Amino acid sequence: MRKIVVLSFISLDGVMQAPGGPEEDPSDNFALGGWQAPYGDEHFGKEMTKQLSVPFDLLLGRKTYDIFASYWPNHPEIEFVAIPFNKCTKYVVSHEKINMPWENSELITGDVVARLKELRAEDGPMLQVHGSSNLIQTLLKHDLVDELWLKTFPLTLGSGKKLFTEGTMPAAFELIEHSVSSKGAIFANYKRAGEVKTGTMGE
Repeated sequence: MRKIVVLSFISLDGVMQAPGGPEEDPSDNFALGGWQAPYGDEHFGKEMTKQLSVPFDLLLGRKTYDIFASYWPNHPEIEFVAIPFNKCTKYVVSHEKINMPWENSELITGDVVARLKELRAEDGPMLQVHGSSNLIQTLLKHDLVDELWLKTFPLTLGSGKKLFTEGTMPAAFELIEHSVSSKGAIFANYKRAGEVKTGTMGE
């Protein structure tokens, strides 16, 4: 069985939209693209290199695929990202056929949830989900996220696409790894851990 792992940069108020640059995703008039860039440091680089050094394939939504496909084949100098991204299989979720110029790309369409369950049940490396906010909502709604690798930054953005929306199903997670960068970014990895437990404080 393959694990589906969601890797997201998020603000304190849960926004994940366009961390990498002003033009990354300006949809819905989002004007703060590139908010993650000022928080880069040595620790950040080491953590990202570690997360991309394990065997993985990519599971992406259409918009993120288009962004990545236009960028990473043209930037081999950023080796720790470009090499694994260009080499791995890219599974792309879309409700319609799309142009797929990036090498090793495969379309997932039709009954997306059924196909994702089949893909997850196969043998192979983990499936890393980057960006892909709409796809993540589908995964969370159908309990298809095995791990969350979150990078939380010390700022609020007020608006923008959020990691968790109203369609997220109740689920418990267990913290399995964590660290903090010199600029206050919190790296926290969680694995799925059964149902939500409730109780009364003090009893």
